[in-house]
Amino acid sequence: MSHPGIRIKELRVKHGLSQDQLAEKLNMNRVNISNYERGVITNIPGDVLVKLADILHTNTDYLLGRTEQDKEKFEPELTPKDEKDIQKELQRLIDGLEGKGGYAAFDGQTLDGMDEEDRELLIQSLENSLRLAKRLAKQKFTPNKYRN
Repeated sequence: MSHPGIRIKELRVKHGLSQDQLAEKLNMNRVNISNYERGVITNIPGDVLVKLADILHTNTDYLLGRTEQDKEKFEPELTPKDEKDIQKELQRLIDGLEGKGGYAAFDGQTLDGMDEEDRELLIQSLENSLRLAKRLAKQKFTPNKYRN
């Protein structure tokens, strides 16, 4: 099996993005993109892989070489309103997890009790889950005649 970088480069070029442009969208250095594409780094962090798949309009299974199709199904784009709704719901969840008055805890801790890295990972995971849920809802309710 080939490394994910081959597919990342293929899709980056297909979408007319330079390494610099892709790095900017991911808030990272161009050298990281180059290292991914050349296979120098093959263990790409999960959150980066999900962002790459979103930016390159594909899925993580394709990037990892688990499927041969770059797009298995219709995946609707998120509108600015969708993004605003996601951020509003994310903030509601974060507020519920913060402080002693928080109604929920993760692994027995509120967000205030977590170290910064765990806190950011949990928030990123919640945001990714909200994005996926929004896309699945849009996919379910979009008539076939409007799909690609």
